[in-house]
Amino acid sequence: MSQNKSQAGTIQNPRVTWEGCSVLLDINDGDRLVFARLSAAATLKIGNKNFSLQPLIGCPFGSSFQIENGDKGPFLSRFVASMEGNNAQEKEDFESQEISKDNRALVDNNKAQSLTGEDIDAMRRQGATGDEIVDALIANSATFEKKTLFSQEKYRLKKQKKYAPKVLLRRPVARSICEAYFKKYPARIGFLRVDTLSLLLSMANVSANSDVLVVDMVGGLLTGAVAERLGGTGYVCGTYLGVTPYPMDIVRIFNFSDEVCNRIVRSALTELSLTQTVTLEQIHQQENELNMECLSNPQMSSSVSMEEISPSEKEITVPVPENAISLVNKMGKSTKAGNKASQQAIELWKENGFSSLIIAAPELDIWSLLQDILPLLSNSAPFAIYHQYLQPLATCMHNLQLGKMAIGLQISEPWLREYQVLPSRTHPCMQMNAFGGYILSGTKICSS
Repeated sequence: MSQNKSQAGTIQNPRVTWEGCSVLLDINDGDRLVFARLSAAATLKIGNKNFSLQPLIGCPFGSSFQIENGDKGPFLSRFVASMEGNNAQEKEDFESQEISKDNRALVDNNKAQSLTGEDIDAMRRQGATGDEIVDALIANSATFEKKTLFSQEKYRLKKQKKYAPKVLLRRPVARSICEAYFKKYPARIGFLRVDTLSLLLSMANVSANSDVLVVDMVGGLLTGAVAERLGGTGYVCGTYLGVTPYPMDIVRIFNFSDEVCNRIVRSALTELSLTQTVTLEQIHQQENELNMECLSNPQMSSSVSMEEISPSEKEITVPVPENAISLVNKMGKSTKAGNKASQQAIELWKENGFSSLIIAAPELDIWSLLQDILPLLSNSAPFAIYHQYLQPLATCMHNLQLGKMAIGLQISEPWLREYQVLPSRTHPCMQMNAFGGYILSGTKICSS
């Protein structure tokens, strides 16, 4: 009964968390990213202590939490940060700051701080909050007032991350999930960057009521992004070589409803083919060849399973070292997605064809795969193929031109630059990713 109520609540207000939903926890403004499934027994490890995720249930996505002391020990408490007062104060500080002030006279000899570690432990035992400890560190610093305003803010943020960490409750959508995986485990999603993912969806014209054929060997990220854009209309059909479907564990993080999950189906390429000439022995032979290739190259395994990233079964989240991502374990099960496509739907797709095609299969030969898949598209249907390297796409584009199988062929290289936007400090970020793979796009034509 309670499960039905929770599902009904998610339909009424999907912007508020519920028990059993997946969330992305952003700790200290991106220092750590943790996927978790909310429940009464779920915990989050910050530092050397575990904190219950019970206070996060029923809060809207985008809420911020900080550590506070209670009768039963420290716990996560929701707070609302006031930005207007800080901006006004910062503007006054800029106006009153001396132009000649700099850090040349400061000497880093570890003698500026008079507050010792024993004093900080004593403050914690007395129930002092993290913000109070940060204020005490600032008050006992002999060089804080001599620093520039930028250095003071940098010092404050550094101490705040250590003694008063903040947790941001983020919604797991295609962008946030892609950014989280790309930050720590890019090989598991085929080095697929978020701007490349958005270009794939746009070039393939993924829209409402579309029937999209997907070859997803990036852990299910592509399938989830397509299903999210379809919004419960149309179908996304994941096809595969052999008899074993490709893993799509990331789809479980999206919090899809039953309606959306029912629109995510799978079907072997031999079942979708217009000519059923492949025998069962050939299917097993293809699967064995693919398994041998995956064993020979450890980076080819794109399975992003929950158990692989968080091996512990006692905690729902297992943070890995600093600047890392951890996934939930088997505490709760979301709605099953990726059921086998019905025979009626397969016959309909054979007759009318799919409306678009997206391929993200770094482990396969693109041209050999496209020769079998392209006939499944309807005429004038767009397609988009992602690959980490240029040469496989260039070969595929050349063969498509020679066979007069598609028009509007082009290879695109996505480019992304992230900016830091702060008062008097707006500039490109110092560390950026310079490579986002390549995309081959085009439109299928009727070959006579």
